[in-house]
Amino acid sequence: MTPRKTGAVDPVAGPVGVRAEGDVDEQELAYIRAKVRAALDRPGLPPAIGEVRISRAIAHHAGLPWTAGGEIRVGRDVVVVHAREASAHELADRLQDRLRGLVERLTHRADAARRGAEPPPWRGGGAGERQG
Repeated sequence: MTPRKTGAVDPVAGPVGVRAEGDVDEQELAYIRAKVRAALDRPGLPPAIGEVRISRAIAHHAGLPWTAGGEIRVGRDVVVVHAREASAHELADRLQDRLRGLVERLTHRADAARRGAEPPPWRGGGAGERQG
């Protein structure tokens, strides 16, 4: 089966494509696309651009036939996500959890970087007890 590319352009999250390889039907693909969009749909988040690749193993004996991998650029940062599950719904839920966690970490890191540490005593910051 040839790869299918489906893109979802969301004014908040931006264009994030979902590419499917193997035996993936449209309902499963739509569910995965909705979960990826939900993970990246956050107020104040920079536009996200990238692609998530979904594949289903042809072998029936594979324990976890559904795999996903993706690189998504969120502002200046790149988020890389991988997942392996037994069903498409479990894969979509795992992708959403991992993407949401990574995006949370990015936003909290940016918040912490903006909050500067207190200046040292020689620059007028508090030093607890001063000698005088």
